Amino acid sequence: MASRSAAARSPVAASWVRSFHKYGLEPDAPGGMGRLTQSEIDEHCDAIGRIFNVSQTTMDQLHASLGLAGCSVLLCDAAGIILDQRFRAGDQKDFESAGLATGEDWSEKGQGTNGIGTAIAEGRPVHILKDQHYRTHNTSMICLGAPIFGETGKLAAVLDVSSCRGDLDAAFVALISQTVESAAARIEADHFCQAFSRSRILRGDGDGQQGPVLLAVDGDDLVIGATRGARLRYGLDDETLSAPRPAMDILGDQEHRGMGLESAERRELRRAMARANGNMSAAARLLGISRATLYRRMEKLGLLPDN
Repeated sequence: MASRSAAARSPVAASWVRSFHKYGLEPDAPGGMGRLTQSEIDEHCDAIGRIFNVSQTTMDQLHASLGLAGCSVLLCDAAGIILDQRFRAGDQKDFESAGLATGEDWSEKGQGTNGIGTAIAEGRPVHILKDQHYRTHNTSMICLGAPIFGETGKLAAVLDVSSCRGDLDAAFVALISQTVESAAARIEADHFCQAFSRSRILRGDGDGQQGPVLLAVDGDDLVIGATRGARLRYGLDDETLSAPRPAMDILGDQEHRGMGLESAERRELRRAMARANGNMSAAARLLGISRATLYRRMEKLGLLPDN
């Protein structure tokens, strides 16, 4: 009974059910829905915005590590369209034959169970090995896909590593899978930081298994943005972020940072002194108060150094 229950929760089993019942695909039927034109590809690239540009360095690094093993690195949008790709020139023929080329549709609707489309449908990393693929034409491949979520927490892209080689052992496949997940998380974090480039970025707690846990904070320490991992960790959504809350309220560190006007004043005075490198006259100018007033406030709050 336990194994049957586990099979029901398996992303592969669930994807096979979708492929047959939802999309009406036949395993032995020819795969693919035709390659997009270059103008159509450009439109899809524009739609994912800065993620395409942010991903370039990480894709280069990933291919430098895995290319010699006959792996192709692919970036796809949320529709399953391959928008960018890295591979060794000697492997191009194999990938072209398999349909792993820029402009091809690898959604579940188009190809059935596969590392790209199933990662989109499940919203989580998946690895689809050989005959786990739904279409017979794809059963010689391994495909390891990891979703990339945008700054609003919605799935925006998929990073995938695929190979047509049959000599990759299980340990190496597991290592590739972890590498792909880490690379996707790095792209997601870099994209989030660029999307909120004028904000302060805080890293929340959590193990990061559901992506980077990052918060964007404005000049008043109000949270104005959160990655998907942070949204799941702290129970945030678009509605809660539309009425920004203090970062300390969300992170739950009130007991360490204190609350109230006195605590806020202490923090502002310390920041001003730090920015002024300890010069009280400069700090007073930054705060728009007299040096005497600054001295009195610091004395009251116990911020003056001991003589």
